Order: sequence, then C-alpha cells, then structure tokens
Amino acid sequence: MALRIALADDHPIVLDGLAQLFGLEEDFVVVARCRNGEETLRALRGDRIDVLVLDLRMPGNDGLAILTTLRAEGIPARVLILTAAIDDDQLARALHLGVSGVVLKETAPRLLVQAVRAVHAGGIWLDESFGRSLDQLLRRGAAARDEAVNLTKRELEIVRMAESGLRNRSIAEQLRISEATVKIHFHNIYQKLKVNGRLELAAYARRHGLT
Repeated sequence: MALRIALADDHPIVLDGLAQLFGLEEDFVVVARCRNGEETLRALRGDRIDVLVLDLRMPGNDGLAILTTLRAEGIPARVLILTAAIDDDQLARALHLGVSGVVLKETAPRLLVQAVRAVHAGGIWLDESFGRSLDQLLRRGAAARDEAVNLTKRELEIVRMAESGLRNRSIAEQLRISEATVKIHFHNIYQKLKVNGRLELAAYARRHGLT
C-alpha cells in the first residue's frame, strides 16, 4: 500500500522541491500540498494521510497550532516537522503534542526520506543536532513534573482550564465553586510554580506539558 503524504509549507518552491523528492519514491504518493494552516487542516480532515511533513512557521495556524488541533480532534496522521530552526521551548511543545519527528531543512534529502519512512513505521526521528537539547529538555521535564506533583488535582484542573482561555467566572461555573475560591486556587498555584499571573502560567503549562 502506498505511503500517503501531505506537505505543508508556505513557500511554493519548497513545496515543489519536496513533491519532486518524494515523487521519486515508487511507494510514496503526495496527496496534498498546503501553503497555510487552514489548507493543512482541511486536507487532513478530508483525506487519509499517513505522514504530514509540516513547516513550523506558516501563515494562519502555525505548526504547533496544527499539532494542537490534530491532537484535539484525534486525527491519526503522524507528523514530521521540517523547519529551518526550532528553539528548546518549541521542541518541548512539539514533543508533548505527539510529533513523531523533527528535521532541519539543511538535512540531506535522502535523510528526509529515511525520516518519513521511520515515522510511518511508528518510530521517532530527531535530527542529531538536537542531542544536547533533548537531554536538557528531559532533565527540565523531570524537574517540572516534580513541581507539578505539588499541585492538587483541583489545581491542575484549573491550570488546564485557564490555559484553554477560560476566565474566573467560567471556571467557577464549570467547577461549581465561587469566584473567590477560584482566586484562592490561582494564588496557591502561582506560589507553587513561582509564576506571576496568567500569561506566565500559560507559558509554564505549555512548556512543561501540564495542559
């Protein structure tokens, strides 16, 4: 059975090059070429895709936003990020969202093809340059999990609700508690995680996989 690939990049010349590269493989079929987040999601919702080769930075929904939507909707395509650059926070977020591979655009074409095959087979492929970053992320993630253990079940629930954009009143209504109680929970959460306010809390939650 052919390996069905979708390509997502906002540069037509990159899309053309990728399509030609994968077109040389007899068992690969490029079924979608997308130039923004909306086109990418439409393709994945409308067709069976085995592997999505996804640029991290695109207009509309960027790569991480697309990964978030795929996870929320339960779309089974495996995702390989192909990017010019990615920082540690983006890498941590991508791994948390279930990305199967990350390849830099400077990588040799034959290695990109190998990466897609590995991802399709259920493996994980990370560019070798991420070795040190990955070690640091794993250590940081372990420390973050230790801190998160100190949060109560209710506090973790409130963190996730806040990260999804709910305000205090909505949180209170859903949990059937008073707004004053919600404020007390936030005070305790901020102290435990050493953050100041909702913006820092949202960034911490995304960075350390608390969502």
